[in-house]
Amino acid sequence: MDRPDRTKPESLGEYSAAVHAGNAGDAATGAVRAPIVMSNSYVFPDDSTALDWQATDQLLYTRASGANQLLLQRKLCSLEQGEATVVLGSGVAALHAVFFTYLNQGDHVVVAKDVYEATYNLFADLLPRKYGVNADFVDATDLGAVEAALRPETRLVVVESVANPTTTIADIPGLAVLAHAHDALLVVDSTFTPPPVLRPLEHGADLVVHSLTKYINGHGDALGGSVTGRTSLIDPIKVQAMMDVGGVISPFNAWLIGRGSVTLPLRIRRISETAQEVAEWLERDPRVAWVRYPGLASHPQHELARALFAPGGAGYSGMMSFAPKRPVAEFPRFVAGLRLITNTTSLGHDETLIVQVDHTGTRQRLYGEPFVSTGAFRISIGLEDPADVIADLDAALG
Repeated sequence: MDRPDRTKPESLGEYSAAVHAGNAGDAATGAVRAPIVMSNSYVFPDDSTALDWQATDQLLYTRASGANQLLLQRKLCSLEQGEATVVLGSGVAALHAVFFTYLNQGDHVVVAKDVYEATYNLFADLLPRKYGVNADFVDATDLGAVEAALRPETRLVVVESVANPTTTIADIPGLAVLAHAHDALLVVDSTFTPPPVLRPLEHGADLVVHSLTKYINGHGDALGGSVTGRTSLIDPIKVQAMMDVGGVISPFNAWLIGRGSVTLPLRIRRISETAQEVAEWLERDPRVAWVRYPGLASHPQHELARALFAPGGAGYSGMMSFAPKRPVAEFPRFVAGLRLITNTTSLGHDETLIVQVDHTGTRQRLYGEPFVSTGAFRISIGLEDPADVIADLDAALG
């Protein structure tokens, strides 16, 4: 057995790597943890004529590479088991960075029809109108429909590992085969399924995107986004979208997210266990019309979820949708009855969050049934006692 070495995350187990990867002491003070380095500039050598101003791995200027940014990138590479990572100012900045770097005028994209609102807006309006990028929204669970939508000019296939908020599961291995057969890149937003629940690169994805704001940070107090993949794919994103467009993450947010990510393997397992218990309780309750959670046998793609997520041993993450058996007009009464669960947007926090899903807009109609007919709530399970979460839902449903 190889001796574990904290300077070599690949020699460490999952929990150990989360603790030690991307963590460095401070030589100047002897501090065990890397400090927050708020400087926007770093001292140059006496002869600066040989500096590479496009370098993103040297401490020159924080828009290109800050101390906390480099440490966080190292940690995320270890968690995702990728070659390279770029961190940016938000999850949407990370998504835009991929699209900005890899799409040109006249290019085509195949997009899952039930993607996050910002992704939908980029491909339904902004990128076509401003840059002449064409997109087709398809049912990504139907590989035949995806293949039919692919064209010679298709450059990207964009999906979410678990769609927001429908919880449909992307068949990443199948989609990778189709994308690569057409010389396109498969981009997977895996925000709902952080490692160790899922590592899309292991299943053929080319680029995996995270809103670090969510599970990886885990505390609801910092914004950030990341893209991980092969070095040859990440380096252009660093130069074009990070340096030249400037979507850089702040040192403080990079430090906060790095700190929060240390407990990710522990948190996500606890969250998954609680989510499974809550989902099973909701499914049994006669006051609930339906529940969508990948860990339930009733989920339309439960077997695919088992194949993708179960090997990670961390469950099915903490996101689910459900609808009470009452008219949508009465949904606010249900929310008003909650005393523990917080009514707000976002997800992946230490506390359980709930938000009502709009089902009337153009994008929302793409969700399909049962969302369009009944309306729904999306729940992000937190770290509370399962009995407390269930008791709060029970009282509010009453």
